[in-house]
Amino acid sequence: MKKKSHRTIPFAYKLLVGFILFGVMFVASMVFGAADITFKDVWLSLFTQTTGDSISIIQEIRLPREVAAVFVGAALAISGAMMQGMTRNPLADPGLLGLTAGANAALALTIAFFPSVNYFGIMISCFIGAAIGALMVLGISTMQKGGSSPMRIVLAGAAVSAFLFAIAEGIGIYFKVSKDVSMWTAGGLIGTSWAQLQVVIPFIIIGILISIVLSRQLTILSLNEETSIGLGQKTARLKVILFVNITLLAGAAVALAGNMAFIGLMVPHVVRAIVGTDYRYIIPMSGILGAAFMLFADTLGRTINAPFETPVAAIVAMLGLPFFLLIVRKGGKAFS
Repeated sequence: MKKKSHRTIPFAYKLLVGFILFGVMFVASMVFGAADITFKDVWLSLFTQTTGDSISIIQEIRLPREVAAVFVGAALAISGAMMQGMTRNPLADPGLLGLTAGANAALALTIAFFPSVNYFGIMISCFIGAAIGALMVLGISTMQKGGSSPMRIVLAGAAVSAFLFAIAEGIGIYFKVSKDVSMWTAGGLIGTSWAQLQVVIPFIIIGILISIVLSRQLTILSLNEETSIGLGQKTARLKVILFVNITLLAGAAVALAGNMAFIGLMVPHVVRAIVGTDYRYIIPMSGILGAAFMLFADTLGRTINAPFETPVAAIVAMLGLPFFLLIVRKGGKAFS
């Protein structure tokens, strides 16, 4: 009976708790850091026309950075949830399946051969690279008889990601653009500007809206192929749309923050433990908790060794690797 009552908690209450957690993390990300900022400074910078050093730090440095963290975390978490549902693979993640490595390799090529390209061009190259990386992984994993399996996809993803990262490093060394490439591939939000956000955020918002619209079809597809076809779904077309949308979200996130593995793996697993297996609930909750987690990781990176910064990608990896190993050990059902 207790288990039943636990599962009947309305989704609206769970969503409200998620928003509260997100709000707390956003305010904390504004306050904590190398510079001394107060809650009053945050309030004045957001809701008044007051000027001052602290206000300038918030408006020109911290606020665009944390807005970027919100959208990057949401994009990676939602794309990870969609990948897990589409492939029915509990280990699916944009970072593990070649999307981020492909985007990084394409970015390195763009910087080397088109050094004067604008930010929009960099983002488009990330989209193309993410799609190529994912297609390589899926193609290799299905070459043998029996089709792809979760472990085969992960192994193919590891091999392809290593290959694409090596290409990015090689291009950086050969064309002497390692510093520029590393600024992206290290994974971080340092120097994020409002101009960059104006280019990337619309794509992420479009991707999130598409994810919400397709969440019901994704729930059916996540059951099994036969059920989807029996209910009249055009699974091939749906998978193409989902794949393009996942590429859109992951490519935009990489263009803004570089390589971020494990967020798309961890967050959907935690969300399924909270809201169940219906993607109408998983998608929005993944977006909220993904944003909150990215805010937490970025704030931690700015504070644990202030005034120096710890790369946020390293923090995410330290948290994500044990989680990944736990899921592998439990056969993908540790939090489901």
